[in-house]
Amino acid sequence: MPASPLGKARSGPADVSRLPPRDDAPYVEAAWLYYHDRLNQNEIAERMQISRASVVNYLNEARSRGWVRVHLDSDVFRGHRLASELCAAYGLADAIVVPDDPTDMRSDTRVTSAAADWLPKLLEPGDTLGVSWGATVYQMAQQAPNFPIDDLTVIQLLGSRPAALGFAAEACTGMLAQRLGGQIINLHVPLLLSNKALRDALCAEPVVAAQLEALATCNKTVFACGTCDADAHIVRTGILDADSIATYRDAGAAGVICARLIDGAGAPVVAAIEDRMIGVTLDQMRGKDMALLVAAGPGRAVSAHAAIRGGFVTHLATSTKVAEDLLKMAQ
Repeated sequence: MPASPLGKARSGPADVSRLPPRDDAPYVEAAWLYYHDRLNQNEIAERMQISRASVVNYLNEARSRGWVRVHLDSDVFRGHRLASELCAAYGLADAIVVPDDPTDMRSDTRVTSAAADWLPKLLEPGDTLGVSWGATVYQMAQQAPNFPIDDLTVIQLLGSRPAALGFAAEACTGMLAQRLGGQIINLHVPLLLSNKALRDALCAEPVVAAQLEALATCNKTVFACGTCDADAHIVRTGILDADSIATYRDAGAAGVICARLIDGAGAPVVAAIEDRMIGVTLDQMRGKDMALLVAAGPGRAVSAHAAIRGGFVTHLATSTKVAEDLLKMAQ
């Protein structure tokens, strides 16, 4: 994979000619008959001379391999009454509101799935998309469709930091770039350095300086705004400890955008580690052509409210409960 001095490389699907041969025909046939020809499972079993249980297994396998993708058009969620009310209350360009799952009030998967289907519609050839990190963004990237967009560049918005289950910034950026067929610009530095002098020296390196300059030019972003509780992503990754986040929370911190704290009005809450971090600044996160906030899970209304008030958000993907809480906060 060729790369430029920026670390910019084309992401794409694997070369199938180099993969070992597999007998995929039964899975493909079952999926075609079910999703394209609209046969039911009994009819497919009769047609293929197999058991109905085998048909179920073939269909499940086809979906697990990513050959079949079933989703509701995101326009359905844009038409939700709460979506219109959110746009009116907060001056958003657009929003989607996904019904909460009555069996799982977290509703993370529903929101991230809807956001993943919506994102390609918000992008155009020539765009530069900045990507945040964390469980929400990673889950959305996993669910994104294979939807190549011409001349798209996907940029990692903050430096690297070990994170559980692949939630690191480079994993989120890389997966989205692959699904959208975009060029990748990774930020090949740690998010947090041990001292300011080392941070400044690293930022002055030509390759890093070029990557930071490119980062500042993205015209669109997709991100999540983290919470400031003891179980926040910024705590679980060791950037701040539980006592520190509690202190900043007492000082007004209400949300976290790309590892930087904001208060309830979206203004910066400057942490002691601020001058040791490498990544997008809060000022650079404002004024985008499109800035998609994915607010999924319980307790996200407070941080989402802060991000919207701070001017970081143009588009919002969320659930019914969070939307209702946001509307109460807007009154």
